[in-house]
Amino acid sequence: MTATQAAAAIASGVHDAFPGADVVQIPVADGGDGTVEALVDARRGEYRTTAVEGPLGDPVEARYGLIDAGRTAVVELATASGLTLIAPERRDPRKASTYGFGQLLDAARRDGVDTIIAGIGGSATNDGGAGMAQALGVRLLDAAGNDLPRGGAALAGLARVDASGLDPGWRAVKVRVATDVTNPLTGPLGASAVYGPQKGADPAMVAELDRALKRFGEVVGVDDLPGAGAAGGTGAGLVAFLGATLERGAPLIVEATGFDDALAGADLVITGEGRVDEQTAYGKAPGEVAKRANRAGIPVLLLAGSKGAGWEALEGAMVQVLDFEELGITPADALNDPEGMLRRATVVACRRRSWTR
Repeated sequence: MTATQAAAAIASGVHDAFPGADVVQIPVADGGDGTVEALVDARRGEYRTTAVEGPLGDPVEARYGLIDAGRTAVVELATASGLTLIAPERRDPRKASTYGFGQLLDAARRDGVDTIIAGIGGSATNDGGAGMAQALGVRLLDAAGNDLPRGGAALAGLARVDASGLDPGWRAVKVRVATDVTNPLTGPLGASAVYGPQKGADPAMVAELDRALKRFGEVVGVDDLPGAGAAGGTGAGLVAFLGATLERGAPLIVEATGFDDALAGADLVITGEGRVDEQTAYGKAPGEVAKRANRAGIPVLLLAGSKGAGWEALEGAMVQVLDFEELGITPADALNDPEGMLRRATVVACRRRSWTR
């Protein structure tokens, strides 16, 4: 389910249990898949689409959103340069490019926004955001003054950057990047070593790409920046070329939904996740929701498909965590009818009134 579908299922369950309840639905995300939908639906914004080049040059229709009366754009790298856009047998992070992501960013800027919120999870790329920069008019040149081809491997030949073609209008746009990745650009914890294998890189490719990103980082000056390794190094490129700020995803997105303002007068906050574990409390959207609700003195009911190691980090005096098994729902039922079972779980949980203990 998307966050919007889950919110609707929970709202239906609340109304089944308490027909007269006033329910405010606020889909949330943490910078990964679903960020655009969560923010646009929560803020009643509008969707736009633009034609871009996918990670290997195939045509793609990428969706983005406008909120805050058109002043803020919300984009996801994955819609333009994502791993799911390439069949497994075609994946090659040496050639994959963020060029389409750059086209997506430029389409958003041309709508007249003053802020762009970018979720950069799910990339197919390992090019440091070089393709993004090329799409925006930046020239990446080798020692002979020739433009580099697209892809991460080509960065090994980078000698200098010519940013004179970057539209000066970017100086008036604030770019906020939602990511919980703190990896540096290169090294054993860098983009190539940690995330390259899931994008199709074997050990030899990982070493090749790491050397290429090392050269890129030296030239643009972001090699040691925490978070530079996000999205195959796109975090580095966004900082270097657009002056972006890298921010923790869950606080940025949950705040941008207007969640805090909606808390006034609430008796209960209901949130959830497919599998709740220690990471939910430290960096995921449901944990951020619980923290903000508790700060406002409002109890939280967190519905989980299942519980993993460390889920207890969430539960406290004002937070109750209930999984589907405790609510009488089997894994098979949940998989066959996720929205229906979430609605049913909400009904059972609400009728218990256990959050008032």
